[in-house]
Amino acid sequence: MTFSENVRSAFRRGETAAVVRMSEAEIERAQAAGDPAGEVEARYSLARVAIRGGDLSGGEARAREALAVALRAGDRSLEERPRHVLAGVARMSGDLVRARELYRESIALNEALGQPRTVNSEYHNLAFCELGLGNLDVARTLFAENRERVFRNDWADFVPYVCVAGAALASADRDHSRAARMI
Repeated sequence: MTFSENVRSAFRRGETAAVVRMSEAEIERAQAAGDPAGEVEARYSLARVAIRGGDLSGGEARAREALAVALRAGDRSLEERPRHVLAGVARMSGDLVRARELYRESIALNEALGQPRTVNSEYHNLAFCELGLGNLDVARTLFAENRERVFRNDWADFVPYVCVAGAALASADRDHSRAARMI
């Protein structure tokens, strides 16, 4: 298994200490080897651990470090995960205006990289920002466009997200029985 596979698997199992240990070792290895992809992945993993532990500022700092490595490397594909984390931290921190801007930047990057599934995910996140900002019509449109993409492309793993979006909209509309059905 690669570092990425190992560290993500450990993260999914909740093995925080292992993720930190593996990531710190990978940063040293990657820096010595001139491997920006490895360093970005390791710093991204540390950002995720910080966020999971409730340390949003620490998660943001690790994501910024990862993004700086990606920018120095000049490989746009390495920017994708750090930018996603930065947008997520802004959203979780309640700075929905900043999160909206960051999600739009992430969408543009992923469109340029030809990653339609990630574009769809980021539009989903953007729609929740709009919902939180009280822009129900914008959120409704974005969620509808996402739903259409999910079913057009047969992305079955996105169907639960479509239902969560439907539940959130129903709740915003104060249609609690519909929200419960969607859940």
